[in-house]
Amino acid sequence: MLCLSSRPWLGYIHQGHFLLTPLSYETLEFAASFSSDQCAEGVVAVAGDALRVFTIERLGETFNETAIPLRYTPRRFVLQPKRKLLVIIESDQGSYTAEEREAARKECFEAAGMGENGNGNMNQLENGGDDEDKEDPLSDEQYGYPKAESNKWASCIRVLDPRTAATTCLLELQDNEAAFGVCTVNFHDKEYGTLLAVGTAKGLQFWPKRSLVAGFIHIYRFLEDGRSLELVHKTQVEGVPLALCQFQGRLLAGIGSVLRLYDLGKKRLLRKCENKLFPNTIVSIQTYRDRIYVGDIQESFHFCKYRRDENQLYIFADDVVPRWLTASFHIDFDTMAGADKFGNVYFVRLPQDVSDEIEEDPTGGKIKWEQGRLNGAPNKVEEIVQFHVGDVVTSLQKASLIPSGGECVLYGTVMGSLGALLPFTSRDDVDFFSHLEMHMRQEHPPLCGRDHMAYRSAYFPAKDVIDGDLCEQFPTLPLDLQRKIADELDRTPGEILKKLEEVRNKII
Repeated sequence: MLCLSSRPWLGYIHQGHFLLTPLSYETLEFAASFSSDQCAEGVVAVAGDALRVFTIERLGETFNETAIPLRYTPRRFVLQPKRKLLVIIESDQGSYTAEEREAARKECFEAAGMGENGNGNMNQLENGGDDEDKEDPLSDEQYGYPKAESNKWASCIRVLDPRTAATTCLLELQDNEAAFGVCTVNFHDKEYGTLLAVGTAKGLQFWPKRSLVAGFIHIYRFLEDGRSLELVHKTQVEGVPLALCQFQGRLLAGIGSVLRLYDLGKKRLLRKCENKLFPNTIVSIQTYRDRIYVGDIQESFHFCKYRRDENQLYIFADDVVPRWLTASFHIDFDTMAGADKFGNVYFVRLPQDVSDEIEEDPTGGKIKWEQGRLNGAPNKVEEIVQFHVGDVVTSLQKASLIPSGGECVLYGTVMGSLGALLPFTSRDDVDFFSHLEMHMRQEHPPLCGRDHMAYRSAYFPAKDVIDGDLCEQFPTLPLDLQRKIADELDRTPGEILKKLEEVRNKII
């Protein structure tokens, strides 16, 4: 069943369930079924002034994906604010640059007597792919990329238009530099407008001892309406700038265990103030008003405050649990969401009385002179949510996937899965799904016999999270078991299925 609205929707039965899914297609004005020898089950539709015939494939899939091949492993990306272009930093350890690979291939072809027949096209390399019409006898994608020494890095900065999947600018980093941090920044000096800050490291080694030749912060400006980049200047620093963030018309940089505030100069960045009291390595920085939320690679979150009159950065709260942070996101003024490398997602919140006390301190003397506890900050954040995902989370983001849907926290994992954490808005929903989860644990144990609660509490006790994956298995139960659980909940199986669908439709 095809429904036409501001966007086309498809209703169909998949694995015994009726699904209503939006089509990844442009708005259609009229549609009808179509069948021919070439197209057994198709649709003929009018879109604008065009008549289109198409088939619908991959029923049951929720997301439509488009894969764009890149030159190296993507590390981070930011959105160019004006044109909504993606600025991606890519880097690979133990890898040759694209030019070196191309030169090595030429030598191989010449040695084999192939001449220029196998010569790759550098323009194709810049767009991240190979020409489909030309058969490449030594494709890197087919045979693997050649390996270099472990202390050799290859890296580039790419400006990508997500609408056309075209690369508008690609800058290859030279001298064994690799990019690790990126952000857009608007300095007080409005001469250049929005600038791009990229943190790089030269000659970085992890074994036998972590070392590097130097770290740099590159400042680029956008040209051609954001489609290309021009280097303004680069500033040498003593560590790897893993985290960069704009803050009150200046640039905050996490360089090793130092949090430093920079302003824009004519030939380099100018230091304004710094804090060296962080325990290990700063991997993330988020800001809101005059608060700074710093993520340490091994010690979870630190809440900081910048006092402009004193030009000082103070740490006023931190976490009691040492977390190996892999992803972080700022939720609200007192709350941070994070994920650690053992597969846990958690939320921490600053107690309300502590938050009020910090904000109502006009002189800042309490922050300045208050003694810390156990070599830490004077105040501690509270854990309000804890859940074991079972996979290393690499990204956290707050978003709404449908126009009328509520905001949820999306997470992506290293194995490629996507998940969502949706906040409940009513106590009735919390009670209903808590009891449904409890009955599902008892009546539908895992195949291998492991206790569900023990799994979701693998490292820390699960707290205030209901496992939607477990609740979604309710339709797969035998009918008599569905009725038994529904009777315990004073509902019918149909009402439970409708409730599950309502929550699902709030996300996608």
